[in-house]
Amino acid sequence: QVKLVESGGGLVQPGGSLRLSCAASGFTFSNYAMTWYRQAPGKERELVATITSTGGVTNYADSMKGRFTISRDNDKNTVYLQMNSLKPEDTAVYYCNARGSYFPFRTYWGQGTQVTVSS
Repeated sequence: QVKLVESGGGLVQPGGSLRLSCAASGFTFSNYAMTWYRQAPGKERELVATITSTGGVTNYADSMKGRFTISRDNDKNTVYLQMNSLKPEDTAVYYCNARGSYFPFRTYWGQGTQVTVSS
């Protein structure tokens, strides 16, 4: 059974930090690119950061560059998102996504974790 389980969300003050984790099981994690998305109330889901299957390449949305860092540990089947200098506009549900690097390029989603940035 495929599972992506996010954790690490919560309430944090502006300027603070959080580290999200996404634990994967039920598929060959090292064959999947991993992406963090987020969705704020009333807004569309947007890409936050992505990392290739080997971890060799990362990409970020412009508004996250320099503040967020995506990483992965293929031995632990886990992807991380380190978020620093958080702003109220970072408040959203953060989702973990896995996309296969080989045909048939399966995609899996986690259930999301809430991040609230507020004083």
